[in-house]
Amino acid sequence: MASGIKDKVAIVGMGCSRFGERWDAGADDLMIEAFGEALADAGIERDRIEAGWLGVFYQDQSVSRSGLPLSMALRLPNIPVTRVENLCATGTEALRGAAYAVASGAVDIAIAMGVEKLKDTGFGGLPERTKGTFEDQWQPGFTPPGAFAQLGAAYAARHGIAMDELRRAMAHISCKSHSNAKFNPKAHLRNAITPEQVLAAPMIAYPLGVLDCCGVSDGAACAIVTTPEIAASLGKRDQVTIKALQLAPSNGVEMGHASWDGSHTLTTPIAAGRAYREAGVRDPVAEIDLIEVHDCFSITELVLMEDLGFSAAGRAPADVLDGRYDRDGAMPCQTDGGLKCFGHPVGASGLRMVYEIYTQLLGRAGQRQLSSPALGLAQNLGGIPNRNVASVAIVGLHAHKS
Repeated sequence: MASGIKDKVAIVGMGCSRFGERWDAGADDLMIEAFGEALADAGIERDRIEAGWLGVFYQDQSVSRSGLPLSMALRLPNIPVTRVENLCATGTEALRGAAYAVASGAVDIAIAMGVEKLKDTGFGGLPERTKGTFEDQWQPGFTPPGAFAQLGAAYAARHGIAMDELRRAMAHISCKSHSNAKFNPKAHLRNAITPEQVLAAPMIAYPLGVLDCCGVSDGAACAIVTTPEIAASLGKRDQVTIKALQLAPSNGVEMGHASWDGSHTLTTPIAAGRAYREAGVRDPVAEIDLIEVHDCFSITELVLMEDLGFSAAGRAPADVLDGRYDRDGAMPCQTDGGLKCFGHPVGASGLRMVYEIYTQLLGRAGQRQLSSPALGLAQNLGGIPNRNVASVAIVGLHAHKS
């Protein structure tokens, strides 16, 4: 593998809108909200930005299929802007485009933006059934909760774990996210819940109850990236740099034959392995201080702990219940509430994850601040267990040497 982009790209500014049911704001408003924070954080003039990447997944009337919405909403100086989408990894894809442009030397400063106005589309977490799409013909009756519920059943079967025990661990994950989100003023859901409430909630697709599922949110997140040298010239001495950015899409094996048992994701370990090598991480358990993962459902977070190498095979439920991934545990996960509570505006989620790690690394997380984190990992899973794209981003502190 090539040497990669480790420490070739510094994040000099990040911003994130408040997530939630933003009936008061359009996609442009959300982007401006996130951009204003990022620009002030970077301490640069708008005209210094040389290229942009816009991540949007679900289409609505306010967002055309081009980069124009970003250029027009932010009044960018007629620079090239590219619109990207990659399922739930869309925000990470936007960051990857901006980071690679800087690492290659094509531009000095670039912007990545992810945005989604899901509430305006009427999207409720289930596919639409009225438009005769190819998806409906290919898998009639398909729903995301149904697909991820099968992940839970397969995981329990593979590891011989009683479903009651698995559901208790899943309930702990949901409660953890709600507990963390209480301290996040930008989170969509900030109410505390109990394991009893999770277990008693209406069933959506066994073993997933309604409180095992993330909600539908509007929001935007933004990053401004440059070289460490330019960041230093802006006065950024203790910088946050990108250590690795890796994606691994499915190639059809999961649906092609029975070598995959449905109890985990094939793509995440591949993306993680590449990211660890690019970042020079030899022992992720010992070296990584916090993680943000794609907790679209509580079972997804649990399985990803093993796919990323943080729990041994079959051990994630016990590790979860032991508090390993709590905010005060050995490996804090979803310190901002995750997709479950911060929210999941699809195009923004990957950048939102990096925003939380960036905020924690710089000691800006307020009541949810961890003690001196230096390296964080963000993982997206776009799609469903049997066909998806997994992305892994690793970012960390980097003291620039003048």
